[in-house]
Amino acid sequence: MRLDELLEELQARINAARGTRDRVHSLLEAVVSVGRELDLSQVLRRIVEAAALLVDARYGALGVIGPDGRTLSQFLTVGLTEEEIARIGPLPAGHGILGELIRHPEPLRLTDLGAHDASYGFPAHHPPMRTFLGVPIRVREEVFGNLYLTDKNGGMDFDAEDESVISTLSVAAGVAIDNARLYEASQRQQRWLRAGSEITNSLLSGNPRLAVLALIARRAQEITGAALADVSVPVPGTDDLVVELALGVDDETRRGLVVPVEGTLSGAAYQAGAPVTTVGLAEDDRYTAGPRRFDGLGPAVAVPLGTAAKDTRGVLLLARRHGEPAFTEAELEPLLGFAGQAALALELAERRSDAEQLALLEDRDRIARDLHDLAIQRLFATGMTLQSAARLVQHEGAAERVSRAVGDLDETIKIIRSTIFGLRAREEDTGPSLRARVARTVGETATTLGFPPRLSMEGLLDTDVPPQVADHVTAALTEMLSNAARHAHATRVEVALQATSDEVVLTVTDNGRGIPAHGRRSGLGNLEERARSVGGTLEIGCPDQGGSRLVWRAPLTAGPRE
Repeated sequence: MRLDELLEELQARINAARGTRDRVHSLLEAVVSVGRELDLSQVLRRIVEAAALLVDARYGALGVIGPDGRTLSQFLTVGLTEEEIARIGPLPAGHGILGELIRHPEPLRLTDLGAHDASYGFPAHHPPMRTFLGVPIRVREEVFGNLYLTDKNGGMDFDAEDESVISTLSVAAGVAIDNARLYEASQRQQRWLRAGSEITNSLLSGNPRLAVLALIARRAQEITGAALADVSVPVPGTDDLVVELALGVDDETRRGLVVPVEGTLSGAAYQAGAPVTTVGLAEDDRYTAGPRRFDGLGPAVAVPLGTAAKDTRGVLLLARRHGEPAFTEAELEPLLGFAGQAALALELAERRSDAEQLALLEDRDRIARDLHDLAIQRLFATGMTLQSAARLVQHEGAAERVSRAVGDLDETIKIIRSTIFGLRAREEDTGPSLRARVARTVGETATTLGFPPRLSMEGLLDTDVPPQVADHVTAALTEMLSNAARHAHATRVEVALQATSDEVVLTVTDNGRGIPAHGRRSGLGNLEERARSVGGTLEIGCPDQGGSRLVWRAPLTAGPRE
């Protein structure tokens, strides 16, 4: 009997040694498997799968600690199906037991995790879990995240050997994560360098401003793995930003969208003149202003386009999908360099616009000089000839026609002289002409609408329209186009401005959804009040093909109507 007992004990020790050998072999295989990968997302997935397999856990998870050091920015699970994850709802943020390891990064074993003081319980549709083993993962003395394992198969508790195995795996995981991050950083740096060279070539090639901005946003989106990339610029005279360029999910919906500076991520970066990040754009209570447009998006960063708050020309917004890693400091540095190139593109565009305006003024001055020196002199000579010939015409009807022709020539000379005056008027002395102001307003609104409106102008706008009426015309046009951009959802907008002998008429027509009978009419009220203040009127109509037509009139002799 004693011999049988000794044999049984020997067999038990042999089995234990064999089990230890198998476990060590499995651990070595797990370490090799984890270290073989260079893609960070694959490394993290291998780590949590290997951990669950080593301790025979039914459920496993790896939580990556976010930049704030208090919450989880990424959460990978093993053992749950996609349907179960969807029923549970949002992924954990790092409260309860999960947060206990964030606050105290030491191994933690529990026989009943629900009995722990830090336990919050489980959300609805969450599977029941009892036993628990948690181990932190350190990368160069920095806690990168935590491994969470629950419910060992067979109903057994996690023991000290399980803890030792997972702790050993966490050390190898830290090395693998560090290698993957270094490899990822080197690859990303090469991509930034190639993209920077491409953008520099585009700038020096004289490509249009929007084309360069689109290239910058597209490369930033590709390199950072963002699902969304927006470039927003300030709306002159307001506290709003307009999405001038939109790439990624629902880009057509976002392009041309006007959003306030206060209460938006882009607005915060615009005001601060520095990058602003969030780990959950769709759920962040700080940035809820404006229309809802970020469903399904998580980590995001807004980078100002400029060197300081006062020089900020716009904002580049990048957002990843929910559950993806947050933007790190290592990613922000090349983004700032990219933002500097975007600001350079905007500045070059402005300088080209100034050069084109200077060339235009020089050309206008030449035209005015030619009109004065050639056209007027010849018309005057023709009029003098006709006036002399009129005395020789005996037929009364023919004489009247000659006199009328002389009068028409005289009126034509007056019109040409008025045109010359408008061409030669300097903005420094008289301010921008009405034509220039209207053209500039329509051009600026193209970014808000997402397409350029059609513009036609007729009459002596720069000479016959008084300055105070011209100011009201420009303000009314801005209001009309803003209403079209915000509410009409149009694909075509036409602007017509005409100066007759006694009034100026501004007409804005769009093919949008029209003006609702019981909708907000504060913008229309402002237009009506502005028209009354100069003795004019506002007419609201609906074209046969749909949309809306606003006709704003004002007499050239401005005066309030009783």
